[in-house]
Amino acid sequence: MSCLMVERCGEILFENPDQNAKCVCMLGDVRLRGQSGFPAERRGSYPFIDFRLLNNTTYSGEIGTKKKVKRLLSFQRYFHASRLLRGIIPQAPLHLLDEDYLGQARHMLSKVGMWDFDIFLFDRLTNGNSLVTLLCHLFNTHGLIHHFKLDMVTLHRFLVMVQEDYHSQNPYHNAVHAADVTQAMHCYLKEPKLASFLTPLDIMLGLLAAAAHDVDHPGVNQPFLIKTNHHLANLYQNMSVLENHHWRSTIGMLRESRLLAHLPKEMTQDIEQQLGSLILATDINRQNEFLTRLKAHLHNKDLRLEDAQDRHFMLQIALKCADICNPCRIWEMSKQWSERVCEEFYRQGELEQKFELEISPLCNQQKDSIPSIQIGFMSYIVEPLFREWAHFTGNSALSENMLGHLAHNKDQWKSLLPRQHRSRDSSGSGPDHDHAGQGTESEERTAREGDSP
Repeated sequence: MSCLMVERCGEILFENPDQNAKCVCMLGDVRLRGQSGFPAERRGSYPFIDFRLLNNTTYSGEIGTKKKVKRLLSFQRYFHASRLLRGIIPQAPLHLLDEDYLGQARHMLSKVGMWDFDIFLFDRLTNGNSLVTLLCHLFNTHGLIHHFKLDMVTLHRFLVMVQEDYHSQNPYHNAVHAADVTQAMHCYLKEPKLASFLTPLDIMLGLLAAAAHDVDHPGVNQPFLIKTNHHLANLYQNMSVLENHHWRSTIGMLRESRLLAHLPKEMTQDIEQQLGSLILATDINRQNEFLTRLKAHLHNKDLRLEDAQDRHFMLQIALKCADICNPCRIWEMSKQWSERVCEEFYRQGELEQKFELEISPLCNQQKDSIPSIQIGFMSYIVEPLFREWAHFTGNSALSENMLGHLAHNKDQWKSLLPRQHRSRDSSGSGPDHDHAGQGTESEERTAREGDSP
């Protein structure tokens, strides 16, 4: 396959304002994620915490050296900065794809509003740049670039910042997950019951929040950060620790990129606050809070989408749905996501076991099987939310499609349960005694504590 090396300035070209991105050419200091890594230092966030160093004093000298770095970088940026400080320079060049792959990616973008969109294939076709490519396309097709008078090069710079701040080593919480959530959000923004009321600002907020909702995720959950006395847990007083970090990191990148610098100050402040409200809504521990409010609105029939406050609430619900929509995808993709999130859980469990910490719920590979985790997650978290979303949409074609996939996938996981759980199910007890089916309040809480499968 012929490749083009990225070396100098360029631009993003469109065939016309209503069509797909034709070609992406990079600026010198804005690089696509490829085989070689990332720029070493760029903006301030939080220092990297190498979890391998827990309870380990042999690396204290190295840590002392790292603390001399003037900027406080995020988890990933700090890692790459420290590699450069130790003289480990990436050797492989960055490449763009050849025209054959770009053509296939463009063809996929023409069907980006379809629920069976394969984000894994799209990520391969874009050489691991699915998030940047998808957002450039969606900002163009929704008319956001024209409406907000955005500079295309600055927009691309910002999106690359966001993509690079996801950790590719995370099996689940990575840039592909962000792209998947963004594509789902795009589908939800097109729902007839919602679309006719949305303003350009609503659409931009929804897409930006979806793209950045898990940025710089360390691959462990909030309870882990709390019990290891992580500085982020202390900073945010153990409340929505990761979500606050995702939001603050996003605001830092918006300000550094100056993407919205040309807008009135009051407007940019409002955008920052609304982004925070959307991202904070993805905290799985607030699931019942939002579900109760949604049920009340639907029961009382008092949602007024002409009202900005009610529209914002439904954007929060849409983002929550997009964030946990994996069980509503076709089985082949849903299964991949399930295996990825459980692998991330198990890695945390192994880390906790290694350092003699209590193993978090759903993180014990010897006790928590993938089918039981997924059935519990579907039963307690996904089904209740998506039933109410279907109620809101008037049982739209997309909602019925998602609920159909959800039921099918749940049956698939039940068939894969360990034999003892299946026999318990056939005896009438059901698989609810092990994170599956309809069970106790404590099991529901356990499903929530496991983060977002």
